[in-house]
Amino acid sequence: MKYVHVGVNVTNLEKSVIFYEKLFGVKPVKVKVDYAKFLLNQPGLNFTLNVRDEVKGNQINHFGFQVEAASEIYEHKVRLEKEGFFAREEMDINCCYALQDKFWVTDPDGNEWEFFYTKDNQATLPAADTTECECCS
Repeated sequence: MKYVHVGVNVTNLEKSVIFYEKLFGVKPVKVKVDYAKFLLNQPGLNFTLNVRDEVKGNQINHFGFQVEAASEIYEHKVRLEKEGFFAREEMDINCCYALQDKFWVTDPDGNEWEFFYTKDNQATLPAADTTECECCS
C-alpha cells in the first residue's frame, strides 16, 4: 500500500485549506473550487477536502488506501472477498478529478473504505446526472 486516504467534508474550502496547510506544513497538490488534495510522504497520507453545503455529525466522507499498481486493486479485492466482505467495484471511473479503478467495502458502523489506483488526472468531475464518483457527489 502506498498511502492511507482520508476524505473530509467541509463547508468552507478556503478556511480548511489554510488550517490544513498549517497543520501538515505543506501546500495542497491539487485545489479546485470544491476540492483540495494534500499528499504527505511521512506519514503516507492522501488527505482530501470535499465541499458540502452543510455538514453535521460525522465530517468524514470516506477512508481509503491508494495503491501503487492497478494489479493491487484485484489482489486486495480478492483477499477481502475471501474474508467475507462484499466489494463494490468502480472501474475506469472519473472520480475526484482523476481516472481511477477502485472498490469499496463498508465497516460494521457504515464507514466506507476504498482501495483505488489512479490512472490519470482529469480536468473536471463527472456530470451530476451520472452514477460516477459517489465519494465526490
